[in-house]
This record gives sequence, structure tokens and C-alpha cells, in this order.
Amino acid sequence: MSEKTMTPRPSRLPALSLPAVPLAILIGVVLGGLLVLVSGGNPLDAYWRILVGSLAPANWPDTLNWAVPLVGMTIAAAIPLRGGMVNLGGDGQLAIGGFVAAVLPVMLPQILPEAIALPGPVLAALAILAAMLASGLYAALAALGEVRFGIPMLISSLLLSYPAIGVTSYFVGFPLRDTTTGLSQTAMIPEGARLMTISGPLNIGLLMIVAVAALVLYVDRRTVGGYELRMRGLNPRFTAYGGVKPGPQMLRTLFASGAIAGLVGAIIVLGSLYRFQDGALLSPGYTWSGLMAALLAGGEPLGAITAGLFFAALQTGGFAMQRETEIPRVLTMILQAIIILFLAMRHGVGRRG
Repeated sequence: MSEKTMTPRPSRLPALSLPAVPLAILIGVVLGGLLVLVSGGNPLDAYWRILVGSLAPANWPDTLNWAVPLVGMTIAAAIPLRGGMVNLGGDGQLAIGGFVAAVLPVMLPQILPEAIALPGPVLAALAILAAMLASGLYAALAALGEVRFGIPMLISSLLLSYPAIGVTSYFVGFPLRDTTTGLSQTAMIPEGARLMTISGPLNIGLLMIVAVAALVLYVDRRTVGGYELRMRGLNPRFTAYGGVKPGPQMLRTLFASGAIAGLVGAIIVLGSLYRFQDGALLSPGYTWSGLMAALLAGGEPLGAITAGLFFAALQTGGFAMQRETEIPRVLTMILQAIIILFLAMRHGVGRRG
């Protein structure tokens, strides 16, 4: 075996150098400021409103509340990216998790009369576990398609989102719709099964995401599985030569990614919406903002979490900017896009090797 064959190739999703990210943010801020200036606004005032609206102590609960699902979806995207895989099915997995978490606390006592005596927190825990299991298994279908039938995961994970969204939309629009309202939504979750509030809109879902982030960091840095996933991101063939079975590894990775997306859906439903509303989980764009944050860090978990927090602060500040000025919050989405595009050019994403 030649030295060229045995040496891992550089990752297709390289870890970003420290100067590159601040430089990308600076370029985004400058270009965004020029757009505001051309449209007749004051860039300094716009950025000040974003800063105060996201980082002022009184606004921390709102920023953290927005960060919980966004960072959760960032972690869900970063796990497969760490191994050179891309999960584009976050929307479908998010919808399945939220749907299961909304239906189980309402339907379980009707199916099993004994469940009526279950304490609310136990019912909530069962709903969360069921949501994670359902979403994880659904995400693993994309990996199974590539392992057994050669369907690229990039395609199958994206396409699998459509039936998941469509089926959940059908159920909340017809068989499971709350007939007391004219909207496509399920019945309200019992009060005891809702997540405990910490401050304002913030609930204990924050603690769950913190625990998941800590677990992912530990697995990535301290376990054999984390090492093997990193090696796969560097060179899949080299990793397979070292004895790692790519099929089971892919299934485990996509299951973990989908399970975290399902957890995010459950947190939103049990902690703020208190029911599943058609389209409510998807309209904020948590999946795609999370994917951008994961790409910003090249799939490295700690960097991805930091990027997710940055995007959450940016978006929360965008709401404050829109309230206080005449500048629409879409500016923050433009900033995100500019940052990602610059880093893609900077690191040659998609460059032929």
C-alpha cells in the first residue's frame, strides 16, 4: 500500500481558520451597511438596534428562546457534516418530531386509560422520547437508501421531507384537526405535559439543548465513534480501510441527526405552541439557518454551536431593528447569506480536487 493511498486527504468541509470567520462577518457587515445606505437608511442605527435588541440583558430570554431551536438544528446538521455527509431533511424530521410530541399527550390517555394517571412531566418525557425516535428512524431512511440502493443521501434526505410535511399537514387538517377552531392544528396539549418555564418565553428546552450540545462535544472529542466520524470526514476510503463499516456508521449518524431535529420539534410544541400547527415549525427557517451555521464552522461542533448562537442573536436583533426603524429584518438574512457565500469562496467549497 503506497504512502499516497494511506494518507488521509484534506476534508471536503475543512475547519475554518480563525481569521476567516471574522473577516467574513466584517465583509457581510460592510456590504449590508451599503445596502442600508443605498436604500436611504442609517447603517449605524440599524446595527445598533440589532446589537441592543439581541444582547441587552432585558432581551436575553428572547434571544435564548430563539437560539434553542436554531442551535438544536445547527447540531443536527453539524453531526453528519462532521463525517462529510449532508442531511437536508431537517424540515421533515422537525415536522415529524413536533407532530408526535403534540399527538401523544392527547391520544395516549384515550388509547390507554391507565395513562390518565401519569404525571404531566412523565407524559412530556414520553412525548419527547417518541418524537426523537420517530424522527431518528425517519432520517435513517435516507442513509438506508444510500447504503442499500445507492441513492445519494443529499437527494433522498431532501426528498423525504416532502412526504413527512405532507402527511403531518393532512392529519392536522383533517383526522386530528381541532374542530373548535378553523385552523389546521391539533388539540391543545394538557397543561401538565407542557415544558416548565424559566423566564418569559424561555423554558427548560434550553437545558435540554445544552445537555445535547455537551453530549455531542464529548462524543466528538472523547470517544472512538467521534474519532471515526472525524476520520470519515477526512477520507471515507481510508476510514473504511481502517475497519470502520461505512453503512452502520452512516445509519447511526443520520439517526442521531434526525433524533435531535425531533427533539427540537418537541421542544417547540411542548414549550411554546402547545399544539402542532401546520407550517408553524417550518416558517421561521430553523433548518436552513442551522445548516448555514454548521457550514460556517465546517461541521466542527463547538464552532457550529457558536455560529448558531451568533445567527440567533442576529435574527432576534433583526426583529428589534424592524420595530425601531423602517429597515426590514430581511437584512439579517442577507448578512447570513453574504457571510456563507464569502466563506464558500474563501475555502473553495465545491472546488474540484
